Amino acid sequence: MATAVPVAGMSAAEWEARQQLAACYRIFDHMGWSELIYNHITLRVPDEDGAFLINPFGLLYSEVTASNLVKIDIDGHILDGSAYPVNRAGFTQHSVFHRHLPDAHCVIHTHTTAAMAVSATREGLRPTNFYAAAFAGRIAYHDFEGITLRPEEGERLIANLGERRLMMLRNHGSLVMADTLPKAFLLHWMLQRACEIQVATGAAGTPVDIPEEVIAVHQRDIGGVQLPVGPGVPDFRAMVRLIDRIDPSWKT
Repeated sequence: MATAVPVAGMSAAEWEARQQLAACYRIFDHMGWSELIYNHITLRVPDEDGAFLINPFGLLYSEVTASNLVKIDIDGHILDGSAYPVNRAGFTQHSVFHRHLPDAHCVIHTHTTAAMAVSATREGLRPTNFYAAAFAGRIAYHDFEGITLRPEEGERLIANLGERRLMMLRNHGSLVMADTLPKAFLLHWMLQRACEIQVATGAAGTPVDIPEEVIAVHQRDIGGVQLPVGPGVPDFRAMVRLIDRIDPSWKT
């Protein structure tokens, strides 16, 4: 990833995770997926049970660095002595997935215009384009209950998610999680593209659903166009190279 020196007393694994997550925040800012100081991308700290990293509340995504990310536990306690606060809504939502889902290594929640628009429709995401076809039958839905502050909503989030790892929060936005950050990044990118194209299609004319038998073939074969280094890895590396040329301060 990068070669900046880790903070004294920090494990190499944690520093690598911090740099990976800081790069992701900068990428999201570059892509226009940030929302002032709000929304969150969280990442588990390797080899530390129940610990994960989250953005410092009050900073723009363009200000996030490896060293100013906040390490908290699943009960909301700050573990690294950070002077920055943590957004309560972000903690409430993300901690429930990190607590109950062993494979939720990275959790992404955004309020992009396209995803919020699709989440606010009765139909949700429809299988009308290349990217949406990859998600047919693989997206969960959760009804809007207001800002996520109440712990009991976590039970309903987990129940509605089930075995899926992508969710449209109705009238709210999108939620993506995966066992690696690069995979979560790629899934978010694909979901965002699917939503953007659906919104554009609705403005262009009458959408046409892709037949179920074609969707099955598409989902079977889509992995065959990826490089064999892991889902999202080459995509994420390419974006890291881009943001590193723009401003390498994320790695400090």
